[in-house]
Amino acid sequence: MQAKLSDFNTRLLSGRSLDEQMDNALGMAQALGFEALVYDYSPVPLDHDGALITPTVLKLRNTPRDWHSLWCEEGYYQIDPVQHLAINAISPFVWSYRPEADTVLQPFIGQSHAPVVSYLQDSRMTCGVTVPMHLPKGGFATLTGLRADTKGSTLQDVRQTLGDFSLISHALQEAAFPLLVKEARTCPVRLTKRERECLRLAAEGLTAADIARQLNRSLATITLHLTSAMHKLGARNRVQAVVRAVHYRLLDS
Repeated sequence: MQAKLSDFNTRLLSGRSLDEQMDNALGMAQALGFEALVYDYSPVPLDHDGALITPTVLKLRNTPRDWHSLWCEEGYYQIDPVQHLAINAISPFVWSYRPEADTVLQPFIGQSHAPVVSYLQDSRMTCGVTVPMHLPKGGFATLTGLRADTKGSTLQDVRQTLGDFSLISHALQEAAFPLLVKEARTCPVRLTKRERECLRLAAEGLTAADIARQLNRSLATITLHLTSAMHKLGARNRVQAVVRAVHYRLLDS
């Protein structure tokens, strides 16, 4: 297994971009019988209310053309039952959208997931494996391999690939991570440099007057920055603004 992981790493590290790495990963996944790949990454996967945030990076291979717009613009990501399972999972899992299949997905699917269920059934991508990867500082990524479940033995075939597909997933994440900083969009909440600076000092216990003295600005200016940051973060007070800014990693140096 160690030799196989080394081989996967070598093949993926040869990609000079995330797109090249995805192409290499697709080739390895196809050798296992998968027809399509979905990779997503976000430095902050949940908002402050615990709802899924649209991933900052979504890479697709051999999926229908409208997949990206549906998942990123039409809200399918937020009602994707596989993603809801993945965010709370630490181990790879096999899933199927066939009602009679016995996977972790069947007890979880509800009416709210109907658009995603119908889409995947219409696309004949009803079976797959998903590898959740919880990263340092709260980042989150998944790699999902999809295939058509056209015969009774398909699900068992997928289960037999679980180990190798997991190795591919972690090798891809290791190779891709240095590139994600360049590819990832910023947090959905955008603060100015001065707003972040004021919140960072507030997080250290400084009052608005203390911050004004330290930054050599007027109290009114500092209060304006803090109030603006509160509004952008939807916070009721400065303490809540600091908590939410930390959650979204906006105060990272």
